[in-house]
Amino acid sequence: MSAPETETIEKLSHEESEYPPPKIVAENALLKDAKAEYERWQANPDVFWASEAEKFVWLKKWDKVSSFDGVNHEWFVGGKTNITLNMLDRHAESDKKDKTAYIWLGENGEERKVSYQELLKMVCRFANGLKSLNVKKGDRVVVYMPLTIEGVVSMLACARIGAIHSVVYAGLGQAALRDRIVDADAKILVAGDVGFRRGKTIDLQLIVDEAVKDLPSIEKIVILRRSESSGNKTNSDREIDFSDLMKFPDECKAEEMDAEDILFILYTSGTTGKPKGVVHASGGYMVGTTYHLKNFFDVGDDDIFWCMSDIGWIVGHSYIVYAPLCAGATT
Repeated sequence: MSAPETETIEKLSHEESEYPPPKIVAENALLKDAKAEYERWQANPDVFWASEAEKFVWLKKWDKVSSFDGVNHEWFVGGKTNITLNMLDRHAESDKKDKTAYIWLGENGEERKVSYQELLKMVCRFANGLKSLNVKKGDRVVVYMPLTIEGVVSMLACARIGAIHSVVYAGLGQAALRDRIVDADAKILVAGDVGFRRGKTIDLQLIVDEAVKDLPSIEKIVILRRSESSGNKTNSDREIDFSDLMKFPDECKAEEMDAEDILFILYTSGTTGKPKGVVHASGGYMVGTTYHLKNFFDVGDDDIFWCMSDIGWIVGHSYIVYAPLCAGATT
């Protein structure tokens, strides 16, 4: 590396320029003083995070805010909740019940809007549908869905009953899907029959069929049918339509979850080696991501937040699904 290149890198590594926001933006920001907020955290991290956690619904308050032993990190030890109570119920039971939770725009221009109350009912129906397939707390469900409202419903239905979802990005092929199903030891696969991207129709059903071939661990395959030509059940002995699971009652009691119970497993991309299943627990993830959304992205109750990601990645999990709904925002 040449001397000028080294000098440039050194300068960029110690960039100290500041770019303050316009005055009107700063005056209306949720976080008024970042330095004071940092000092509040630094003074006592446990007190700081306890004050944030108290903004959520808990079925049992934690015994200890955090526990770090150099290897294991735990948050809100002994606390009990269900993240969907904070994402759905508390809004659906308030004056936000008719507020739009999601604005969805399809590839062909189709637009859908779903309120918090409607979303809660959809999630409960599908959760009851999963229970009819003998899905229980701790079971693993792989979700291989395009970016749809039903994809979000699948994730939250799992969370509602304590099942662990593992979303696989619908742009990955059959080998990647199969590897993740096997590694997660999933018993249910929820998938779309097709995906629409850049004007093309992608046959997800074909990928699913190849991925589950000779894979007896998958007991049921739930297919969301969006293609007019779709309808043939290629795995007739274990395939069921998504719509069939949406016919169940729209009330489903939320499973009581420990703050350290697993919420989901999400696999790394695999670009630097074998994909690794990263585990996220309910309590700390709920409090942390919601805090980030509100204070780092300045998302308030009246804001519409758009995230250019996919539910198949951690950014999509955090900022399309979990944090915006916990915050009561529109996405």
